[in-house]
Amino acid sequence: MIRTHTRTDSAVGTGALVAPLSEFGRSDLDTAGGKAANLGEMVRLGLPVPDGFAVTTWAYARAAAKGAPAAALRALAEHPSDEGAAVRAAFEAADLPDDLRAAILDAYRDMGGGPVAVRSSATAEDLPGAAFAGQQDTYLNIVGEEELLDAVRRCWASLWSGRAIAYRRRIGMDAPDVRIAVAVQRMVPAEWAGVAFTADPVTGRRDRVSVDAGRGLGESVVSGLVTPEHYLLDAHGAVVEHRAGRGEVVVRAVEGGGVVHEEGTPGDAAAQGAQGMERAHLKELARLCRRVAGHWGRPMDIEWAVADGRVLLLQARPMTAVPPEPVRLNPVQKRIGPILLDMFQTRPYPLDMTTWTGELLEGMVAGMMKGLIGARLPSLDRLLPEEDGVVVRFIPPTPRPSLGTLAAPFRLAAKARRFPVERWTRDPRFARYEKALKDLAARPAADLPWSELRERPRETLALVPLMTDLRTDYLPNLVLGFVRTQLMLTRLGRPVSASDLAFGAVTCTEQANRALEELAESVRDDPAAAEAFADRTPEELAEAMGTDPALAPFAARLDGFLAAYGHRETMSAVHASSPTWSETPETVLGMVKLLASEPPKRDTGGARKALERLTAHPRLRRNTAARQRAAHTVERFRAGVAFREDSHFHFTRALPPLRSALLEMGRRLVDEGVLESTDEVFHLRLEELEGIEELPGMPGDQAARLRAAVRRRAAKRASLASVPMLELPHDGPSRGKGADGPVLTSGTPAGGGAVTGPARIIRDPSEFGRMRAGDVLVCPYTNPSWTPLFQRASAVVVDSGGLGSHAAIVAREYGIPAVMGTGDGTSALEDGAAIRVDGDAGHVTAAAPRPSVESEGTGGA
Repeated sequence: MIRTHTRTDSAVGTGALVAPLSEFGRSDLDTAGGKAANLGEMVRLGLPVPDGFAVTTWAYARAAAKGAPAAALRALAEHPSDEGAAVRAAFEAADLPDDLRAAILDAYRDMGGGPVAVRSSATAEDLPGAAFAGQQDTYLNIVGEEELLDAVRRCWASLWSGRAIAYRRRIGMDAPDVRIAVAVQRMVPAEWAGVAFTADPVTGRRDRVSVDAGRGLGESVVSGLVTPEHYLLDAHGAVVEHRAGRGEVVVRAVEGGGVVHEEGTPGDAAAQGAQGMERAHLKELARLCRRVAGHWGRPMDIEWAVADGRVLLLQARPMTAVPPEPVRLNPVQKRIGPILLDMFQTRPYPLDMTTWTGELLEGMVAGMMKGLIGARLPSLDRLLPEEDGVVVRFIPPTPRPSLGTLAAPFRLAAKARRFPVERWTRDPRFARYEKALKDLAARPAADLPWSELRERPRETLALVPLMTDLRTDYLPNLVLGFVRTQLMLTRLGRPVSASDLAFGAVTCTEQANRALEELAESVRDDPAAAEAFADRTPEELAEAMGTDPALAPFAARLDGFLAAYGHRETMSAVHASSPTWSETPETVLGMVKLLASEPPKRDTGGARKALERLTAHPRLRRNTAARQRAAHTVERFRAGVAFREDSHFHFTRALPPLRSALLEMGRRLVDEGVLESTDEVFHLRLEELEGIEELPGMPGDQAARLRAAVRRRAAKRASLASVPMLELPHDGPSRGKGADGPVLTSGTPAGGGAVTGPARIIRDPSEFGRMRAGDVLVCPYTNPSWTPLFQRASAVVVDSGGLGSHAAIVAREYGIPAVMGTGDGTSALEDGAAIRVDGDAGHVTAAAPRPSVESEGTGGA
């Protein structure tokens, strides 16, 4: 019997023990659990759902409050490392109160008795980002009243199975008040059953329905016992793709209760594959899936069955780990996407979006676009769209011209004349920026009362507009210097490249690299320190800095280095959640250990030689005035290059005071019992933190809301861990046979020349110490903190990025081959394997191991 229901509000009162599924909706999670609440919602929509009822969480609470279950739960709370065996045993043997027993059996009799499916429905399951699939138990084809009561008790017990406890702990949802309901549904004699996803789980396309189907009950498909029939349907239910199953097992209900697993035969599988599901049933399933997904407003994971010629829905929950829907990038997005993606290798947290990331994108970047060329950028929610409070993807912006764009050339020319880059640090606005940073440092976040602490983030963010104005005013002079240099080189027949000349700019990044080398040199010159570095990992060195006398002289030098450069980011300059060098000194120590073991072979005369080749050009050698003008043009160009790097260096100096405030807020929320760890604060939004009037002493209901938000967003974020922020179209050379053998990976040629060397896969700064001189650096992305590795690398291969990204620019400055935007270099290449990188063709091919790195040419764009 299939019932429909059109109620829009819950009719279940507080304390109700049992109620029909039709009385619940998706807002009744706390009472019915995720599974039953979603089933009730589908009943209300008039969808075909088998008749049933729910044993509510109030019933579970009654059973858990007395006798053996209560004692076992108290013991588990005192010893959380326990796997819950005593709790399970207590629930399985529990005596049900008479009124609860009667309520369950009355609802069962009202359904007409007979076989039913008994399904766990916990309050922490079937949620966005936390499906809890298979973590609690389901019992099929239960027949009889005592058997039903026993199945209910076993569902309660499954809340405390070892796997369910471990799952909740893993995603940070192991709340002591987690409860469970039980959904009881009419058992249907399924001819076909399985799972349908309302979006393609591989590509993320929302106009596809992915169906896995098997004969008999869906248990064979859900449990992975069978290789199912696989159908990919379009929005109208037409079959786009079909892969035949093998029919290894068919699960069927047995008369009198229980199920049996029947072994399939090759003949049965062949017949099944030839016949498959009826197209009418697939079309109807697709229609129902569209209704469910449309109502929930998100991709859904649906269990279904075909019985007596009808398609029935047995369960629905939000899909987890579904990729964002593919987007078609326009030419502008394709060009700038790889460059900007370097900044978004890690997913921004809610606190990033409402502080540093939001201020930089909507403040600095958007402000500079408007101030320089009169263009507007899309809003932050279009660049980094969110689901359930978590960023799901990055969509490269397309600047929109305005009437102000027409006047941009005149505005840029005026700024270029008025604001020469070599004077930017003498601008009064830079002095105000410096003073504001000193004022913040004089009042550490840990010393502030809550009323002032909650204002500190916006106080710090208010510094960004100062740097925005400076960059907007002085960048035109950089552009002017670059254009003049390019025109000069073109007139002279390009005797050198602009990159060769730019490499002579002395930037803060270059100064940091030299300071690192000096730290490494101090280690080499101190036998005790050299021995300590040789025998310890960077993490061990960080722990020993304040205790090992042999490291005392170096520790003092390290403190000086971190005072000057410790604000540098380790991962992304646009995320407040990214630790700095000062917070993770092991990152710096790893680079020092690397440089101390193998001193870099720096070509300190490269820029000087490039300028000498330029001024030795016949048209300049014979004309003193022209030679001086050329040298002056190069000097101005280098000043512009230094401004580009140094303005980035200085604006990130505001990051440590912001992070210290946010982490201090997190620490106090840990003390309040709202968070389990300080870093969890990044799952909250700034306005949520500002909404806390006082600490300590937060109202209990507000604390509960914040805890729930953190758990929900953490689960959603975990479900997206394997989903990239942006899938870029691969426009580089295709795989196949290259001139030097099979192409292992390919991408955009970004640094000329070809080199053979061992691949060294470095995924994050913690692995910097693995790099050796002559290795080919293979990495997912880079930022300025990676620059010391280029001193060792013979070539670079990067998953993301394009011609204008950090890795490409630095590779050209160092004159090493570079291949950008491979998409899969870190997975397609084997660490330590000999490879050949062709920076002119964008190919990476296999190479025979050689005793030393063979440089087959160098180049610079």
